[in-house]
Amino acid sequence: MSPAPRLSGPLPGMRVLDLGNMIAGPTCTRVLADLGADVIKVEQPVRGDPVRGWRGQYQGHSLLWKLLARNKRAITLDLHHAEGQRLCRRLYDLVDIVVENFRPGVLERWGLAYGQVAEACPHLIMVRISGYGQTGPYRDRAGFGGVAEAMAGVRFLTGYPDRPPTRVGFALADSVAGLYGACGALAALEERRRSGRGQEVDVALTEATFSLLDDLLPEYQKLGIIAQRHGTGIPGVAPSSIYPTRDDRYVVIGANNDNVFRRLATLMGRTDWLADPGLADDQGRGRRQAELDEEVASWTRRFPLEELAERLAAAGVPAGPVYDIAGICRDPHFRDRGMAVELDDPEVGPLALPGIVPRFSRTPAALAWAGPRMGEHNGEVYGGLLGLAPSEVDDLRARGVI
Repeated sequence: MSPAPRLSGPLPGMRVLDLGNMIAGPTCTRVLADLGADVIKVEQPVRGDPVRGWRGQYQGHSLLWKLLARNKRAITLDLHHAEGQRLCRRLYDLVDIVVENFRPGVLERWGLAYGQVAEACPHLIMVRISGYGQTGPYRDRAGFGGVAEAMAGVRFLTGYPDRPPTRVGFALADSVAGLYGACGALAALEERRRSGRGQEVDVALTEATFSLLDDLLPEYQKLGIIAQRHGTGIPGVAPSSIYPTRDDRYVVIGANNDNVFRRLATLMGRTDWLADPGLADDQGRGRRQAELDEEVASWTRRFPLEELAERLAAAGVPAGPVYDIAGICRDPHFRDRGMAVELDDPEVGPLALPGIVPRFSRTPAALAWAGPRMGEHNGEVYGGLLGLAPSEVDDLRARGVI
């Protein structure tokens, strides 16, 4: 087997051990792998990461796995096994960062938690992602992204006021916790350059999600406001909503800024709005939100989506189509920016994956491969990195350690 190719990007030389599973931890390490870090993904022998059995399957292979494990090396290791734990501690010596998202206490049972290895591995940075964090009365509870979104207030705010709360259309809590984990890992790495010491980075799904909720907390404390569901708009912000088009599609228009509102009024031919002192500022428009939204919707229904989007763009009014995935793939700007990258995967053939964000001018990152086969890199990690002889690797495999 040929070794994995060297990755491009701004993080060459960084090595990460990914003990996570499902979405949150692997999202954190996916970001680091995207940017060029050498990420070694650990899976339970035989079973693998549970995400391999999730969601869309093509010829028996999980497409979500292909996304989350891209640019990573994959090894198998049974952390329940005492010898597997010893091998893991040896890998700790050789990596900069460990990422895990087990329930608090699991790593402790295996002797692999930060407090148990920090003296032997003072350089080590350990990112720990869990439902509620490593401390607090809920620390031992099983975590789940949807529960975190509910407890953090996101689901209460999502939907219409006359209907039950609903979910957002993707794994928000897991994804944002993974992003915070990557940010925390890089901050801890920068601090280590000064102190020479690693540290533990504690990320809770609930807290990561709660941190996104704009000014809900100070509004509640100072004004007694408990924010509610408001459907497609924001109370008192107008015109700024989702509007229908002639071809039964939708466009988002954000024209609540004073200057932008004047541009929209001019485009719509509403000289009466330009002359109306009651619409001259945000507060006045907010008081007449229902009226404005109704008039804008009546106007947008006159045009098909593509024509409407062009008119709004030419007038300098922020607007965009409400796309499904097919629309994103057709959009020339997404294509030009390389946000749909096609790889030739040995298991599923040509495979489109989202491009890497952000873009770097001097050290551009690139996708080298999609999620690998289970244990694909056992030889180069156990043999090349740890220096085990082929017979030792074969023995570990025969005993189910790897």
